[in-house]
Amino acid sequence: MRTYAKPIAALTGSLVLAAGLTACGGSSDAADEKIVTVYSADGLKGEAGDGWYDKVFADFEKKTGIKVKYVEGGSGEMVQRALREKSNTQADVLVTLPPFIQQAGSKGLLQKYAPQGSDQVDGGDKATDGSWTSVVNNYFGFIYNKKELATAPKTWEELLDAKYKNRLQYSTPGVAGDGTAVLIKAMHDFGGKDAAMEYLKKLQANNVGPSSSTSKLAPKVDKGELLAANGDVQMNYAQSKSMPNLGIWFPAAGTGKPTTFALPYAAGLVDKAPHTENGKKLLDFMLSQDAQQQVSAVGGGFPARKDVKPTDANAVELAKITEGVEIFQPDWTDIDQNLKTYVDAWKAATGS
Repeated sequence: MRTYAKPIAALTGSLVLAAGLTACGGSSDAADEKIVTVYSADGLKGEAGDGWYDKVFADFEKKTGIKVKYVEGGSGEMVQRALREKSNTQADVLVTLPPFIQQAGSKGLLQKYAPQGSDQVDGGDKATDGSWTSVVNNYFGFIYNKKELATAPKTWEELLDAKYKNRLQYSTPGVAGDGTAVLIKAMHDFGGKDAAMEYLKKLQANNVGPSSSTSKLAPKVDKGELLAANGDVQMNYAQSKSMPNLGIWFPAAGTGKPTTFALPYAAGLVDKAPHTENGKKLLDFMLSQDAQQQVSAVGGGFPARKDVKPTDANAVELAKITEGVEIFQPDWTDIDQNLKTYVDAWKAATGS
């Protein structure tokens, strides 16, 4: 069972791509090369080689002979990297969480391609213009240390308690997809930007500080260095197999119901990708029924295809985790258009 993704620096060979791909950057003339480069948000690759990506990439290489070159980081980090390389494209496939996949589309980083099987993906989980499609569904959430806390916190307000001082942390909004999700959920739960920022200003007294990637937080919670942190259901459920002290929970505001929202891993074909045809093949493969059937069993996530309904033990447990939680639909168009405004408001409120 997969544990968790390695940070960028630990992915042997993944960061030495620039020199090797420079000659073919920005064109599709290298389509005959047996490689495809993926820039991805963390969460789907296993530290021990047992994640969904590990399984799917190995199966893909065995079937096609195409080797996957993999680079990972926070969602915003991956989009910014692709943007810097726009005149000399290195990536073929980009996978991020919302709203960064929408941001990638609006910045012209993606080309239209509807992978085989995308007709079985709900309309809200893919772009109307065909520039991206969800490959693994997921939900935003928080984690807590089950050993030190008898029960999960119930509300946002509980996190203001002094016992969380320097033992709470969330990843950086505007940089990490899950960090940005903290803003989105807070604005929903508290009824708007101003009320959310007022709360996050108070929470800052307990916050350890910024983290560019959510991947760094779960091990700290499991060890008890932190009592609570942000995350997402797929990532944290998979981590809990090797980190037994992790518990997943969803904050409510005041006397309201616990809430969450869908935070899928969405994939798009990079514009002017050096290996466009290989990128298309990989996207088709990730959305194939076989690969989707393994999303829960191997990756601890939710299939993107609505015609794939797994019944494995992980699927059953995942359904229980979100039971009784109100799922809302963010306005992704508004968030894409106003993300900088929201992040700037957060920086002003927290002094970050």
